[in-house]
Formats: sequence, C-alpha cells, structure tokens
Amino acid sequence: MSEISGKARHRRRKTALVVGVPLALSAAGVMGYGMIPGTQSPASAATAAPAWATDVADGFASVNALGQNGTYGGRDGRTVTVRTLADLEKYATASEPYVIVVAAAITMDPVGKEIKVQSNKTIVGSGTSGHIVGGGFFLGQGVHNVIIRNLTIRDAYQGVWNDKEHDFDAIQMDGAHHVWIDHNDLRHMADGLIDSRKDTTYLTVSWNRLSQENKAFGIGWTDNVTADITIHHNWIRETEQRNPSTDNVAHAHLYNNYLEDVAGTDIKSSYGNYSRGATKMVLENSYFQGIDNPVIRDSTASVVQKGNTFVGTSGRNESGGTAFDPRTYYPYTLDKTADVPALLKSGAGPRSSIGTTAAVTKSAAATTLTVAKDGSGQYSTVQAAVNAVPAGNASRVVISVKPGTYRELVKVPSNKPHVTIQGSGGSRNDTVIVYNNASGTPKPDGSGTYGTGGSATVAVEADDFQARNLTISNDFDEKAHQNIAQQAVALRTAADKVFLDGVIVSGDQDTLLLDTAAKEKLGRVYMANSYVVGNVDFVFGRATAVIDRSVITLKKRWDGSSAGYVTAPSTAANRKGFLIVGSTVNGDVSAASFYLGRPWHAGGDATLDPQTTVRNTSLSAAVKSTPWTDMSGFSWKDDRFAEYKNTGTGAGPASTDRPQLTDAQASAQETADWLGDWTPSTS
Repeated sequence: MSEISGKARHRRRKTALVVGVPLALSAAGVMGYGMIPGTQSPASAATAAPAWATDVADGFASVNALGQNGTYGGRDGRTVTVRTLADLEKYATASEPYVIVVAAAITMDPVGKEIKVQSNKTIVGSGTSGHIVGGGFFLGQGVHNVIIRNLTIRDAYQGVWNDKEHDFDAIQMDGAHHVWIDHNDLRHMADGLIDSRKDTTYLTVSWNRLSQENKAFGIGWTDNVTADITIHHNWIRETEQRNPSTDNVAHAHLYNNYLEDVAGTDIKSSYGNYSRGATKMVLENSYFQGIDNPVIRDSTASVVQKGNTFVGTSGRNESGGTAFDPRTYYPYTLDKTADVPALLKSGAGPRSSIGTTAAVTKSAAATTLTVAKDGSGQYSTVQAAVNAVPAGNASRVVISVKPGTYRELVKVPSNKPHVTIQGSGGSRNDTVIVYNNASGTPKPDGSGTYGTGGSATVAVEADDFQARNLTISNDFDEKAHQNIAQQAVALRTAADKVFLDGVIVSGDQDTLLLDTAAKEKLGRVYMANSYVVGNVDFVFGRATAVIDRSVITLKKRWDGSSAGYVTAPSTAANRKGFLIVGSTVNGDVSAASFYLGRPWHAGGDATLDPQTTVRNTSLSAAVKSTPWTDMSGFSWKDDRFAEYKNTGTGAGPASTDRPQLTDAQASAQETADWLGDWTPSTS
C-alpha cells in the first residue's frame, strides 16, 4: 500500500465496562459472578490435558532441587472442571495430581477460608471466569510442585485497613517449595495478598496484578537464609507496603515489575521494594512511578540495581552490597524498562486464552513438530516444518520453535489449516522469524518485484492459524534503499479465525497486513497481549480484526522524523473492520505526530467502507488532536472512524474532527460483535 503525503482508605472500585473478552467468556466473567450454567453440577473430568496445562514455570521455580525437577503442577494427572467450593476443595486437597479448572466464582465459607492445597496441583481459572471470593489458598510445610494461575482472588476485606485480626491472604505459603504463581488478579483481601513464609523457596511470581491492599507481598518470617525467589512482570498498584518486603532471602531476583502509586486515591505507598535482614537482591529493569521510598535496604542486606526507572518518586532509593548473577541459575530475557508500564497494563492478570476447556478435546489430537537451528529438533527451519504438515490436515499441528533467530520466509498455504507456530522460549523475544523483502525488492528469478503482499516475512493463508510467544519482523533497511518501494510486511494474514497471542510484529511501513482470502470472504483475526511496531499504515487491510490488550508502538522514520498513521483499513461494505480495545498507543516519537488512521480504498474502489474503532485505550501525546485523515482523495468522514472512552494525553473530547461513539453505539462495537460465533482459545 502506497503512502500518500499529505475517606475510606479502602473503597470499592467503580464498575468498569468489560471489553476485550469474547462473548462466551465475558458472560461467565467479572460482570456476572456465578452465572455459568451448571454451577451446581459435579466436577467433570476431561480426557486429556490441554496445551496450557503443560506449561512449566520459569525463574527459580524451574530449578531442579530438593528432589523436584522444576514446577509443572498437576500435568501428570487428570484435568477436572469445578464450579463449587466442595469440588474445588476435594481436588485441591487430594493426594493425586490434578489440573483443576475453576470455571465460576466460588465463594469461600466461612469468609477467610484458605484451602490447604497439596502437592502436584495446577489450579487455573477458565479464561476470566475463575474467581475465588472471600478467601484463598494455603500451602504448608513440604508442599511442592504447585501452580496457581489465571485466577481472580478477591474481597476478603473485613473493614480494617492494617488488619491484625484476620489473616485472610490470597495465597500463603509456609515451608513450601517449587511454586509458580502466574497471571492472577489479587486484590482487596483482609491481611495481605501473598505471604511467602518459613523458608518457602524455589518460588516464581510472574505476570500478576496486585492491588487495593495494605500489604501486597511479604517474604520471610525465618532466621534462615535459604530461600530462592523470582519476582517478575508484576503490576503492583494501590498498595501501601510489602511491595514486596524480602527478609532473609538467599537469592531474590526482581525484574520487569511495575510499582505504581496511583494518583488521586486514598492509598499511599510507604515503600516499594525492601531488602531486609541478610537478603541478597538483584533488581533489574523495573519501573517505579510515584512511589515513596522506592528501594530501601537494611545495612545487613544487599541490593544490586540495574536499569531501573524512577518517575515521580521520593525518599529512599538505595543500593549496595554484593548479590549474585541470576543467569547462573536459569535463563531469562529482560524487557526494556520503558516498555514495562504498557506491557503489564495489557498483559498482567488473567487471560482469556488460559484455562479455556475448549482446548481440552482438541489437544488430544494435536501433533507437535519441533524446529531448532542447532539441529536438535526435527527441522532446522520453520518452513520445513510447515512443509511437513499434510495437506488438508483435520486436527491441530503445533510447530514448536526453539529460541533463536530464523532468517527465512514462511508461508502457511490455504490447504494446511489448524497450524500453530509457537516459540518455546521463556519470552516472545527469544524466538524471532525475520526477513528483509520490500515491495520494490526484485525477485531473484527476474520476474519483477515482490509487491506489498509478497514482501511478508510470514504469510498465513490457512484458516484456524495461531501464533504465540514469538517475534515476526521485517528488517528492510529503508535508508539504504530509497530508490525502491518501501512497503515491507512482517506478517500477512489472508484467512479466517487467526489467533495472534503474545507476539511481537515489528517493522516500519505496512508492518501487519490483515487481509482476507478474497473481497467477498470473511477473515477474522484476534490479536491479544501483543506488540505491533511501525510508522506508516502499519496495521492495514480488509480483515475483521480485534487488537485487544496490546501495545501499539509508534516508531520514527528512517531519517529520524516523526510522522505516521497507525491504521489503514480497506473494509468491504457491510463488514466490520478494525477494533482496537483495552490497549496502549505510545512510542518514542514527537508529540502530535501520528494519526490513528486513514481510509484505504485499495485500487480506488469507492464501494469499500473502511472502519477503525479505537476504544478504552490509552493514547500517548504522540496522537494528533485530529486523529483521522484523508487518503488518495477519499475523505475519512465518508467512512467509519470513531473512538470511545479513550484515556491519556492523546485522548480528546468529541468534535466533528473527533467522533465519539455513544454508549448505545459502543455496546454494539465490542469484541464479541467482531468475532461472531468464534471464541478464540489456545489449542
């Protein structure tokens, strides 16, 4: 596509509009606690463990020690779905391994009840519907190999802010080991959210939201110095203390956390990360915003700081002593500190793709092909693995790609549906598929140039495709090739039911082409918990696409200038175009330099009716006050461009140049309206 120049300290949270969740999930989610058909039915066993049930911990929880090889929870047992307290307690306290899917809001009775979880368990929320209300979980001495994941644990608060009478935690561990606490929303409890006590070790706490609490996360209650703990990618906000407090921890590795003292609330932080006793702490690439005393340490403790950012903080910010190198214990990848707030706002907490039981029956028939550059897999290139998928395959094929940079072109043809390409590393940065073709790049056989669509690093033409935990990039060097057409696609989709989950799609002009197989065909795309990076029309095409809880990163042009357009939809009439919801638009570019979109009437087709809706999204100052503009002689005002309840310095009030949806209109422009009868789920 061508560019045309041109005074309750603790209070109940306000009800928020639930967006970005498919209809089938939101119906059972936070807007309707307990309103799932069959909530009183007995637990049902699935025939095989779904893909998410085979996930294993990273960080110290992944280390082989104390007779336990990493942390994988109940993977070796049956998968059961529970909707009642009786069933949850039955399976969580059993001696056998279980994957326990919580598919309802379960209220603890009595208030403050903590279920005594036994070893070899995975307790996971089904999408966003798994809630534990008024209580939590207790892991006692020797309990090990436990995963608590994708749950909302909330509302045991008893009206006393610094509650000494009610020890009602979300998760308390006394002498446990090999525990992974991941992608939970923990809030509004009576005493604290997480307590790791009495030599609990080999613990990883990752991708959680901790909020509305006096004490967020306390670690210690021991004179021994034996605990090894990893705390990464957690969003801690509206909490006063223990954020966390780490006492007598042998190795405390904290990285890529976001500590936020939210402006305008009655809750004020007293301190952030605290290294106490004989703790040795490594604190890396974390972001502290508005926190009083962001980093403090006892004279007997150590804190080694690397790459942290402090915005609007005051008071003590300390470091000193010697610590350790975490990479001698496990591999990990740091995200850039500047990206942490947006990354965690979009990615921390429960995810609709985890715990969904729709994946259970599919996984039994799934085939896995492995790719590794070093020859340790079945194939050394991604395309070779795609080629090995049989034409007309009827069930899921997962192409598991080991960490590395794969410089190649990948095409999934239309006769190979149900393919997943998935990075197997600990981060989406670990596995990169990259190439550098542009629209004007000559083909090696002399038959012309690639054209925009043909320049794609990865091209997907098969329905029911999924990609997750990897980066897809086009690194075409615009500066070095000013004499040819600059459009350079990283990912092109021309299929229906495409699920992009936890990926990075990176380029400059025309990064992400969301297309359909033909003008008259439907092509739905759901992108969640991801990044899109670019500068000119870098989300474009005629697909019906949702970008949900993701970060859209604006990038300067090759000459250092700031100017660009986020979207260029070419939607067919009577179809839905692009919906950006619950996301963040930002980047290191000049203020008021980017449009949110413009109408692409491909080939001058006046019958098209381009559409972009941006709603409930944080817009940085980079967004122009008039966020839409014309293209190739077509006025954006003749097409469908609108906003709804966006926030941030780049948001603005309704005007003729900035149309806003009414509440009634917005109710018909949600994720479920875009996806129709399709509910994306991990498989």
